[in-house]
Amino acid sequence: MALIASVVVVLVALLHLYFLVLEMFLWDQPAGLKAFGNTPEKAALTKVLAANQGLYNGFLAAGLLWGLWLGPEGFGVKVFFLLCVLVAGLYGAATASRKILFVQALPAAVGLVLVFLSRPA
Repeated sequence: MALIASVVVVLVALLHLYFLVLEMFLWDQPAGLKAFGNTPEKAALTKVLAANQGLYNGFLAAGLLWGLWLGPEGFGVKVFFLLCVLVAGLYGAATASRKILFVQALPAAVGLVLVFLSRPA
């Protein structure tokens, strides 16, 4: 179970690294425009905000990877950062796009359940 939990945590971290790249570097490029349904004009107006958002996604990924690196002692770190991802996903789903519920919040929730199930006794 610990291996499955770790794989899900890595996947959530990689997902957030992907968000970082989309938001910081590809926001006004075809991949970023398509991913977020933006027009070039809207992307130009929001590029700095998106880069800031991307940086936060990078911090979430770094925290999850740090928790994994700590091994069993990283339980609390993984829980904290997965909760951060979950809350951000729920907020995003409520305020921006329902799709975020499935892309961000659901993987975090699955990761949380698996991390708790694999918790050392």
